[in-house]
Amino acid sequence: MKKYDINNLTQKALGARQFSQAKYSHFEVGAALLAENGTIVTGCNVESSSYGLTVCAERVALTKALSEGITKFTAIAIAAKDGEFCPPCGACRQLLYDYAPDLDIILTNGKENKKYKLNDLLPLAFEDTQLG
Repeated sequence: MKKYDINNLTQKALGARQFSQAKYSHFEVGAALLAENGTIVTGCNVESSSYGLTVCAERVALTKALSEGITKFTAIAIAAKDGEFCPPCGACRQLLYDYAPDLDIILTNGKENKKYKLNDLLPLAFEDTQLG
């Protein structure tokens, strides 16, 4: 696994949080996805009045990266409200696993960071090998 600057990545996630479109929940989240080539792609949550259409910051960052041809990832930092840690939801865990099962997950509360492996957050993940 390549070395990377966790503080830079978490700062990018905190910066992305300011663009959050959370007018219903007021729960603002930012994410910064680090590609193997060093590119950092950010995302924020985008809510809909039809709650099921809401898209999390992690999935925004991942789809932005994939749509630009970036397909190999090292880590993602996630920032929510100051003072709180926000792990990825189940849908985000699955989509991230589909594209980067060995991803480092870094949660920040604005003052300290916690680091996890995606594999540890999603044990017994559904995999493409199970599709037949």
